[in-house]
Amino acid sequence: MKQRQLISFDWALKRLLRSKANFEILEGFLSELLRDDVRIMEVLESEGNQESRNDKFNRVDLKVKNGRDEIIIIELQYEREWDYLQRLLYGTAKAITEHMTEGKPYASVVKIISISILYFDLGRGTDYIYVGNTTFKGMHTHEELGLDERQKALFQRSSVAAIFPEYYLIKVKSFDDVARDTLDEWIYFLKNADIRENFTAQGLRKAKEKLNIMQLPEAERKAYERYQDDLHDQASFVLSTYGAGQWEGRQEGRQEGRQEGRQEGRQEGEAKILTRLLQRRFGNLPEWANQEIAKAEPPLLEEWSLRIFDAQSLDDVFSDKA
Repeated sequence: MKQRQLISFDWALKRLLRSKANFEILEGFLSELLRDDVRIMEVLESEGNQESRNDKFNRVDLKVKNGRDEIIIIELQYEREWDYLQRLLYGTAKAITEHMTEGKPYASVVKIISISILYFDLGRGTDYIYVGNTTFKGMHTHEELGLDERQKALFQRSSVAAIFPEYYLIKVKSFDDVARDTLDEWIYFLKNADIRENFTAQGLRKAKEKLNIMQLPEAERKAYERYQDDLHDQASFVLSTYGAGQWEGRQEGRQEGRQEGRQEGRQEGEAKILTRLLQRRFGNLPEWANQEIAKAEPPLLEEWSLRIFDAQSLDDVFSDKA
């Protein structure tokens, strides 16, 4: 496996891209995605200061204000959340109220742009980037409701959709690693933590320079290495405890004195070990994961346990394509 030379984007969001000196990297990503010249004015208080992928439900948030006084929320999510879309709705509503000054007219409601970088499969669909906004269409004429000229001048917006929050969902695992344009070059980096020599997208040259592991200050590099070592520790935990789980299962089976008992005992012991490993790696397990473990045979439980080291999400552990 090729050793990565660039730090993962979740670590960059938490530690490096908050610095004004590195705004160029984030501006490049946002400009390519939004098809606009984005300039970041400031980083706003957010939830993304956790050192572990498991903290705050495995999400990394970054909230910035651009030159148009719009709020851009970037959220990176590794683990499946069935109600993720509802959480997006709640997050944008909360951001609007947080930045609504008391006594101001509704015309001053801030514009929110929500960007989700997802490492799990959300919903149905084969694309890897989805865009959502709000429009109003006539029930009878099917025409789209527009703004009159006075409203455009007052709101500084050209359409109704431009007033409401916008959502961008990037399903990283659905990307096929073929960079067809400069936005795809960024998606390639998000998926592989690698930037090819021929990539020309805005911000990627600076990213390749600033996010090089060996170019980090010593203290920052050590912090990132500790972050990565945590994954290795979890892999060692798999190897050192898995055999014990098998032994416990065999012992429980022998006590039954029957082949069926031995099989059930082995399955139960291995299921317990796998559950503990997954909880340590990803936090509390959703019900669907517990159900998969409960019905799996011992060979499959063993295979899932060995996938934990490389997995970035629960989906990676249980995927048929792994």
